[in-house]
Amino acid sequence: MTSSVTPFKVIACASLMALASSYACAQQSPPASSSVAPNNTGINQRDRSDSATTPTDQPNDHADIKVAAAVRRAIMKDKSLSTSAHNVKLVASGGVVTLRGPVANADEKAKVETIAAAVAGVTHVDNQLDTKH
Repeated sequence: MTSSVTPFKVIACASLMALASSYACAQQSPPASSSVAPNNTGINQRDRSDSATTPTDQPNDHADIKVAAAVRRAIMKDKSLSTSAHNVKLVASGGVVTLRGPVANADEKAKVETIAAAVAGVTHVDNQLDTKH
């Protein structure tokens, strides 16, 4: 029995080889970036501390929830703030608002604190925001 190679078989084989080759290329990892990876070690250690305020520390008290919601609304209302600033973590407890998370720069850090301090019911702002730059 002799095998005959038809043009269809050649084209099909070539197509499969090209497909396999392109798949293998797509599976390779992208070239490594020349920049240094960020080092969040200090922030991570700080955040693991039992004394660090986290969103789970938000009291379930109606007045505290109301203040936290008002602070969030005030921050979200300022469209000049970055997405990071709009998404800061905040905890309101007994009139004290703790702000945590990254913001774009020192000016934005100060602006978020000012916005939070201006909300009715806030007696003190604990600004623990981190700047990206």
